[in-house]
Amino acid sequence: MFNLTYEFKLKPTKAQVDQFNDWLELNRRVYNYALAERKDWYRSRSCRINACSLRSEYIIPAESKRPTYVDQAKALTVYRKKQIFAKESSVLSKKVK
Repeated sequence: MFNLTYEFKLKPTKAQVDQFNDWLELNRRVYNYALAERKDWYRSRSCRINACSLRSEYIIPAESKRPTYVDQAKALTVYRKKQIFAKESSVLSKKVK
């Protein structure tokens, strides 16, 4: 079997490099926020009932639901409508997973 492959080298302009860096920064922020939200919810449920930590405690209401992908993607949609710079990136919902 014979495979023919092509390789291209990208040479982005300064404006394109800046745009790529903005997208990477935005994706990093979205991913870290979603991860922190899940970790905070988990930590708030993992402490013992009869004792609390003296150093730090995660105060999240008991009736709050576990943050799922669907919930975080819906919140991201609202965020994208409010923030002008977040409208450009189409891969943000994949970063929430």
